[in-house]
Amino acid sequence: MPFPFPFRTGRTRFAVAAAALALSVTALAGCSDSGGGGGGSSSAPATPPSLIPATTAPPSASATSRPPAGGGVKVSIKDFKFRPAKQTVAPGTRITVTNDDTTTHTMTATKGKAFDTGDIAPGKSATFTAPSKAGAYPYDCTIHPFMTGTLTVK
Repeated sequence: MPFPFPFRTGRTRFAVAAAALALSVTALAGCSDSGGGGGGSSSAPATPPSLIPATTAPPSASATSRPPAGGGVKVSIKDFKFRPAKQTVAPGTRITVTNDDTTTHTMTATKGKAFDTGDIAPGKSATFTAPSKAGAYPYDCTIHPFMTGTLTVK
C-alpha cells in the first residue's frame, strides 16, 4: 500500500479527536438546563424565569411593582419578618405590602377572610383595603406561618 490507512497518522487522529470534542460540547450545550426542555431543537428561545408572570392576586388585593402614589400605609417584608409587625389604621385604609425578601410571601388574616394579598414575589408589592369593622386582625404568611403580625383597625 503506497498510502497509510487514514486513521493511523498523527495529524488525522488529532483532527478526528478535535471533531469528536466539538460534537460532544455541542451535544452537552443542548442538554443544559436552560428551560427549553428539548435539547435545543426548538427555533424559539426559551422564556427566562424572570419573565414568566407571577400568580395573580385575589380580587381583594392588587399586585403592583411599586406602591401607589399618595397616602396609605406601607408594610415591608424583609428577613422573614413583617415590618412593622403591629400596625393601627383607620377603617378602609389602603395598605401596600412590599416584599423586600428573597422568596415569595403573603400577608393573610388568620381568622375569616378579612384580607389576603395572595402570593407576593420578591421585589413586588400588593395593595389591599383594611377592613371596615374595628378590631384586631392577626395575620401571617401562609407560606411561612411563623411570620406573624397584627393589624388593628380603630
